[in-house]
Amino acid sequence: MTPLARYLPILDWGSRYDRDTLTSDLVAAVIVTVMLIPQSLAYALLAGLPAQYGLYASIMPLLAYAVFGTSRTLAVGPVAVISLMTAAAAGTIAAPGTPAFIEAALALGFLSGLMLVVMGVLRLGFLANLLSHPVVSAFISASAVLIATSQLKHLLGVDAEGETMVGMVRGLAASAGHINLPTLLIGGISLGFLFWVRKGLKPLLQKAGLPPRGADLLAKAGPALAVLIAILAVVQLGLEARGVRTVGAIPSGLPPFVVPSFDPDLLAKLVVPAFLISLIGFVESVSVAQTLAAKRRQRIMPDQELTALGASNLAGAFSGGFPVTGGFARSVVNFDAGAQTPAAGAFTAVGILIATLYLTPFLAPLPKAVLAATIIVAVLSLLDLKTPRMLWAYSRADFAGWAATVLLTLAIGVEAGVISGVVMTLALYLWRASRPHAAIVGEVPGTGHYRNIARHKVITDPAILTIRIDESLTYLNARWLEDYVLKQIAERPEVRHLILMASAVNAIDSSGLESLEAIVHRLSEAGVATHLSEVKGPVMDRLAHSHFLETLSGKIFLSQHEAFTTLGASSNGKAATTPMPAAEDPWLMRGLI
Repeated sequence: MTPLARYLPILDWGSRYDRDTLTSDLVAAVIVTVMLIPQSLAYALLAGLPAQYGLYASIMPLLAYAVFGTSRTLAVGPVAVISLMTAAAAGTIAAPGTPAFIEAALALGFLSGLMLVVMGVLRLGFLANLLSHPVVSAFISASAVLIATSQLKHLLGVDAEGETMVGMVRGLAASAGHINLPTLLIGGISLGFLFWVRKGLKPLLQKAGLPPRGADLLAKAGPALAVLIAILAVVQLGLEARGVRTVGAIPSGLPPFVVPSFDPDLLAKLVVPAFLISLIGFVESVSVAQTLAAKRRQRIMPDQELTALGASNLAGAFSGGFPVTGGFARSVVNFDAGAQTPAAGAFTAVGILIATLYLTPFLAPLPKAVLAATIIVAVLSLLDLKTPRMLWAYSRADFAGWAATVLLTLAIGVEAGVISGVVMTLALYLWRASRPHAAIVGEVPGTGHYRNIARHKVITDPAILTIRIDESLTYLNARWLEDYVLKQIAERPEVRHLILMASAVNAIDSSGLESLEAIVHRLSEAGVATHLSEVKGPVMDRLAHSHFLETLSGKIFLSQHEAFTTLGASSNGKAATTPMPAAEDPWLMRGLI
């Protein structure tokens, strides 16, 4: 790959583009376009915007990603969680659907795109690690519940306000007496049909003689069929006159060229939401892209993906689009349909553009209840019920972080959920890092290997204490190690040599170095020599730039076995076999080190 192609991947795959690839990409584009039209309309309404903005957000961003993206099958566009976050952020500026709200949504896309591009240029893809998997799972699951609940008012044909779970439930309860029965009937049938399509249509098509792959792709086009049937029902039965709310007139024509607002006060209010949207969007997009790339033994470049997603959002912001990212459902459809390059996304953009130019007049009678059903079916697939069960069994601390993120997202809102998730992730990391694992070790008889005396039957020497440090030494845990070592020495007055086994120490910062020097100094005054064993090369390089090696009271040994045998031979202590505590405990015996 040439240096230029690294930043413009289209130059790489485009140079090998042929007729077979073109055919595959076109077929995938047709299928994704059919799926994306109703989704785009639905997600625009979810974001609090007029329906046409969903189409606008599905044209220029796809073209931009085709130029800058490294995933061959990722399908960029509006997605449920980002649409919800857009509605929440813009809703703090103005009422949904108003000019000020639309201005805020476009500004969010611009800010998000700018942040992503800057992060890509600076190679800050690691910032996605601020969100652990449990936190991402919790946030997406809670957002799915919020989104599904927010769409119930469209299924019932009522006006119900509320941004949090409690507010939505109260609004629905207050409007229970105003349910529109035709709307409820359309929404209920659409919901049942879409759920059935996901599982039941494919086997039916296979029985009719279609191959599995073709049946699967047609089944994924179920939402388009629901849209068509609903439109016909509204027109033929005159349901608008009976209170069924529809999308209404959708302007035809090319996406408008707009300049996002650069009002400093507006941008200042949107900086934090834009960063959270960027972070969540990047995590979701890269997760999907990496999963699909691995299936074909391909790879993506996360830092370049930041740039590609940033360019997509900037392109959308200047063409009437709101924040976008790579969507799971449509990317899987794109992959299954046989897309070979990002050109499939460009062809999809052309398909959406044709729909915007010529099909929008036919979409005016589309009931909002059908779009609500489309959203509900899509987001319920995002619910992750396996992770909390696994976390409860594996790590109660991680479960607490998961639960806190879910509760705060539902009770306060999506921004609070994301921020709490980041805070919980960092807090748990700092708590664990401040309490590192360390073990007193001895030799497993006849092996030259050294293991935890609490888990294995090992040989020790009363005059020698070996402590294996299982973390890097930093300002977070340096004081803990100092206290731990001095406590162990105080409990063993016969010890004359301390060996710090550093096989798991990858780094020592200045605070860690200061604690090591304090340990050496205090033990020297008590007549105990301090030694190091199995120090890694990079750590030794850093120690060589300090005075620590000059003040070390003992030696540095290449291996722990060398240290134990050398010091044991020079000491007056006698080796003894340390019995293993609770040897019959099957849980304890599962530990290998």
